[in-house]
Amino acid sequence: MLRGRTSLTDYARHCRFDLFEIADDRPAAVRGVLGQRDGVIAHCGTGSFYAAQFSGDIKLAGGWGPVLGDEASAQWVGRMALRLTLETVDGRTATTPLSERILTEFDGASGLVGFAGAALPSEFGKLAPQVTNAAADGDILALKIMSRGGDEVARAIRHLGWQAGVPVCLTGGIGPQYGPYLPEDLRTCLANGEGEPLDGAMSLALDFAREITDEHR
Repeated sequence: MLRGRTSLTDYARHCRFDLFEIADDRPAAVRGVLGQRDGVIAHCGTGSFYAAQFSGDIKLAGGWGPVLGDEASAQWVGRMALRLTLETVDGRTATTPLSERILTEFDGASGLVGFAGAALPSEFGKLAPQVTNAAADGDILALKIMSRGGDEVARAIRHLGWQAGVPVCLTGGIGPQYGPYLPEDLRTCLANGEGEPLDGAMSLALDFAREITDEHR
């Protein structure tokens, strides 16, 4: 054990780097939320991914990024809000307070298009609270977006093998907002997560350490 003030270099000299495992952050998030229990999660933050854990085995879906995936994420919600607002300009979708507010915020359709052409996913995501708040107030356009997002969440959860009685955890900044927009059978199985991704990373690291210890006995 190293004692007192220790530099990173000194610490590194006492560590083993010949035994390690590299993985993406999704399994850690799954373990953090579900612990060892069976269940499914829909993680919807700026991006999104879906996962199931059954008998310790983890199955993943989604998480392909803002161009080709990330359905029901905050940035997806923001993009949908801008897209449907432009449809109100065309007259293809009815104008709502949300669409009027967005057009005012971006100084019209041209400003909206200019923003969208250069915006980062996080900038699209910043529009999501407007949508969730408007949906809570009954805005038709916002409700349409949240309902579509709920459909995407439900489709992914069922694809992962969810069955009645299996816990469903909605995580991420916007994930829990989809609860009211899920089918009733999924809503009745909504559950709180056990911990955070860091908890899951520590748990997986301990599993790996036990495996290494067993192999060297």
